[in-house]
Amino acid sequence: MPERHTFFGVSATIKERKSLRFVARVTAADKQLFQQAAALEGRSVAKFIVTHAREVATRVVNQSQQIQLDARQSRQLVEALLAPPREPAAALKKAVTRYRQQVAEA
Repeated sequence: MPERHTFFGVSATIKERKSLRFVARVTAADKQLFQQAAALEGRSVAKFIVTHAREVATRVVNQSQQIQLDARQSRQLVEALLAPPREPAAALKKAVTRYRQQVAEA
């Protein structure tokens, strides 16, 4: 995806040089479908496939980086964030003590 930069208040797109090739084997039916769809959008098949593959890939990556909560889960999260901190468990206190001793020795 081209990078966007702002120079003196003017937004500019910096085009990245295309130097890699992507090859995929498809069925005759898929190729015909891609050609028809590309023609309807007035694009080359390559441009059509890259554009739409990028859109889908971006959506998939973005969805994997988001947490979606229903109303109950959202309420639980907010309550946990607003609740006063609890006393750390004994195991955590021991781990912190061991860590500090190891760091001090190093």
